[in-house]
Amino acid sequence: MTQIDLEGVGMTSRRTRNRLVARLRKAGIADERVLDAIASVPRHIFVDEALAHRAYEDSALPIGHGQTISQPYVVAAMTAAVLGKGSGNGGPRRVLEIGTGCGYQTAILATLVERVFTMERIGSLLERARDRLGALGIRNVRFRHADGNGGWREEAPFDAILVTAGATHVPDAVMEQVADGATLVMPVGNGDVQELKRLERMGDAWRQETLEHVRFVPMLRGVQA
Repeated sequence: MTQIDLEGVGMTSRRTRNRLVARLRKAGIADERVLDAIASVPRHIFVDEALAHRAYEDSALPIGHGQTISQPYVVAAMTAAVLGKGSGNGGPRRVLEIGTGCGYQTAILATLVERVFTMERIGSLLERARDRLGALGIRNVRFRHADGNGGWREEAPFDAILVTAGATHVPDAVMEQVADGATLVMPVGNGDVQELKRLERMGDAWRQETLEHVRFVPMLRGVQA
């Protein structure tokens, strides 16, 4: 793997990163734990070098294979939703992420919870994400190349599940892997625009709320190299 510039210069510098944090705070992200994570994780290493100068814009960017790195505001909102409704007094300890993508959301989660289990159906994206998290010294993540529709049954139940792809409904297998009192965050809906849902499990019942309107790539079946 080529040398990765973790600090950045110019449009990828820490000063530019801090300006992004200020914009997110102004836009309504109030969880300082999440803002600190956004400030500490260098987003520019998760995009192609040609797009690095745009890494700290509050916008989604392409990462290949028809996938995108999510808008920082959406990453922050989803992370805050996971932290705010995790099981137990200290928030979620074990989080399942379905849709590793480039690994940026994974890295944000990994700075805030004890253990992240992340799944990605596109093998080359997963390996790139593994390299980037390794370069950051992040060691509390387990990776799996698999179809996320089935979840990660061997490690269930989870204190929280975050899904980074849209679908008309939450797969039954994934819902079954949410611990009692825990949370699932996922974009749900038809077409290009979905509702970002937060579902909290209470025994056999679920409490549901809509957080935002978002645009995510569709949740597909199968795996590819």
